[in-house]
Amino acid sequence: QVHLVESGGGLVQPGGSLSVSCAVSGRTFSSSAMGWFRQVPGKEREFVAASRCNGCSTDYADSVKGRFTISRNNAENTVSLQMNSLKPDDTAVYHCVAKGSSTYSYTPKVSSEYDYWGQGTQVTVSS
Repeated sequence: QVHLVESGGGLVQPGGSLSVSCAVSGRTFSSSAMGWFRQVPGKEREFVAASRCNGCSTDYADSVKGRFTISRNNAENTVSLQMNSLKPDDTAVYHCVAKGSSTYSYTPKVSSEYDYWGQGTQVTVSS
């Protein structure tokens, strides 16, 4: 059984930094997409960042480009999101996601394309 477990969320002041990580068990996703979505109560899940495969290029939402960095560690079967210059609008529950099959020509950015989801970790940006 596949499990994705996030950690590292918390409270941070505007302008600060935070890193969230996701530990994966049950299978590896080295050849398929992994990434992060976030959700605020009452709103749709929002794409944040993803990479099509381990070692492949990465994609980011325009709202986080230049501030967030996604990284994958195939040996440890983890994916992380380093978040810098955080803003109050970044406040959300952050979910780690993984796709069960490879996408050879694009990086999925729609939530329905991902097969596995973690429970999420709360990130709050506030003074």
